[in-house]
Amino acid sequence: MTGELQGRRVLLIIGGGIAAYKSLDLIRRLRDAGGQVRCVMTAGAQEFVTPLAAAALSGEKTWTDLFDRADEAAIGHIRLARDADCVVVAPATANLMARMAQGHADDLATTVLLATRLPVLIAPAMNPAMWAHPATQRNLATLKRDGVRTVGPDSGPMAEPETGAGRMAEPMAIVAATQALFDVAQTPRDGALAGRHVLVTSGPTHEPIDPVRYIANRSSGRQGHAIAAAAARAGARVTLVSGPVGIPAPPGVDLVPVETARQMQAAVDAALPADIAIFAAAVADWRTDRDAARKIKKVGGGPPALALVENPDILATVAAMRAGRPALVVGFAAETHDVIALARAKRARKGCDLMIANDVSAGSGVAGGVMGGARNAVHLIDAGDAVISWPEMDKDMVAERLIAECVTRLEGLSEADLDAGSQA
Repeated sequence: MTGELQGRRVLLIIGGGIAAYKSLDLIRRLRDAGGQVRCVMTAGAQEFVTPLAAAALSGEKTWTDLFDRADEAAIGHIRLARDADCVVVAPATANLMARMAQGHADDLATTVLLATRLPVLIAPAMNPAMWAHPATQRNLATLKRDGVRTVGPDSGPMAEPETGAGRMAEPMAIVAATQALFDVAQTPRDGALAGRHVLVTSGPTHEPIDPVRYIANRSSGRQGHAIAAAAARAGARVTLVSGPVGIPAPPGVDLVPVETARQMQAAVDAALPADIAIFAAAVADWRTDRDAARKIKKVGGGPPALALVENPDILATVAAMRAGRPALVVGFAAETHDVIALARAKRARKGCDLMIANDVSAGSGVAGGVMGGARNAVHLIDAGDAVISWPEMDKDMVAERLIAECVTRLEGLSEADLDAGSQA
């Protein structure tokens, strides 16, 4: 990590939570990576760590007061909001996130955040119940729509005798996320996909057994929805074909809700042609040969015999199209063992241009688990069997990097290739 932030100016806003003690280590880690750090502390933060400690570690004055006569004589809050390369909020407490989402400007920290035009990264930290509360999740969704990046939170023991999601990400993870803000190759340029159509599938499919039961999987749709959101931010017209999920569609996309694999196939066919097709949905491989019209009753004699038939292979069908094939077809491989080997074989079998592989086993090591969780660690496998492995990160950041990768690969194609994908 040494040197990756060389010369970058980081404005670190420290919120008022017990995780503020980690921010002192974060200052040191940011400086070890070559960054210059200036700190703003809320009143709550000063109950946990002192401005003197932050100043000693950063080598800069620590700013605390919106109404400081000397500082505000030169419009200090505006200067802080502009005189940096990025803003990192760590810890971002539930209260601070709420004030950011609502546009409050009642102290130095929130005033700077409202006035800044810089990239903003937050590291949420709070009690698990507060993190899971609908109000916090609404605020988080608002901040993400506003372009705020997130890192964490992690799961584990809390300061109080509780365990769950809400621990602030570790300092090195925050440093890595900060560095990613400046990596142009990892962030799609504004308007990079203007005039392009991107088709994304997301979520699980539900294959009915009878009116009350179905075959499904653990997919939450978070990764697919994040990809659709990133494509929309890059200027694309986005069609999101989604199975049943408990999260809202991102703003600016055309949502086509479906339930079964056959419905998803029909929706994909109707959405084509597209320039890029990304198949992130976890489509059920099988369905029953017929779903019962009435609930199957348990009347003794053992479980009912279910005859299964194979569902349509949407990814392989689109990848094999002769006319109107998208210029770039991307698949996902969720594996529990031999991840790269199985994903390579799947890419070759399906015929897609890029396969995104991830380990969804209980032992994957990804905080919170991949299926249904907020983080992911993926491997990209291309048609030449080259493997690019990305470190664990938030699914939003995976989405940003994947869309940036798609932009790069799309730009490398010939006009003939692009025309073939846009004309049917």
